[in-house]
Amino acid sequence: MALSDPRALRVYVVTSSAPSGRSHREIARAAIQGGATAIQLRAPELGDRALTSLAADLARACREAGVLFLVNDRPGVAAAVGADGAHVGQSDDPAGARAVVGPNAVLGISVASPQEARRARGFGADYLGVTVWPSATKADADPGGLERIDAVVRATDLPVVGIGGIDAGNASDVLAGGAIGVAVSSAIAEAVDPVAATRELAAAVRDALAEPGGPR
Repeated sequence: MALSDPRALRVYVVTSSAPSGRSHREIARAAIQGGATAIQLRAPELGDRALTSLAADLARACREAGVLFLVNDRPGVAAAVGADGAHVGQSDDPAGARAVVGPNAVLGISVASPQEARRARGFGADYLGVTVWPSATKADADPGGLERIDAVVRATDLPVVGIGGIDAGNASDVLAGGAIGVAVSSAIAEAVDPVAATRELAAAVRDALAEPGGPR
C-alpha cells in the first residue's frame, strides 16, 4: 500500500475529452489552480506515445503543486513517467496492476459491489472508486447511488471515492455516505470557469467535513 494520506483524495478531478474543446492539459492545470488535491489523466483516445508525453508533463506540474497524479487504465504509462500511481477498472487487469506500477505507487480500482471491493484489496488497491450517479462523461458506467457507497464502505477499510454525476451541490451527500473524497470530470471540464468550479467544489468538501457529526 502506498497511499500515505487518504486526504489527498478529497477533491479529485478526472480529465476527459471535453465537448467544450478544452484539452486534458488545460483541465488539469485549471483544477490544480482551483485547489484539486488529486488529478487523474483519463485519455482513452490517445495512443501510448502521446499519452506518455502528456502524462510526463502533468506529472511534473502536479509534483510541483503537491497534487497527487494518477493515470487511468494504463499503469505502464504511469510507471514510465513517474506518476504517483494509476487507476484501473474491472476490465483493465486489476489483478496485475500492482506488479506493473510497483509497490510504492498508489493504486486505485473501480468496484461496483462489496465482493469486488474485497477482491480489490487482495489485488493491492490503496483506494476504491465507486460510481454513484449517471455521467455523460462515462456513459457505460453502472451507477449504484448512495446505497452502493454505503455497501462498499461497510465491506472494506480502504478509502472510497465517489464518482459520477457529482458536483459542488451534492458532494456533501457522497461524503456523508462514507466516501473519503469526490471525483468529478464534467463539473470542471464543462464549467464556464473551471478554476472557479474547482474552488467551489473544494469549498463544498471543506464545509461538509467541518459540519458537526459530518464525515472525517
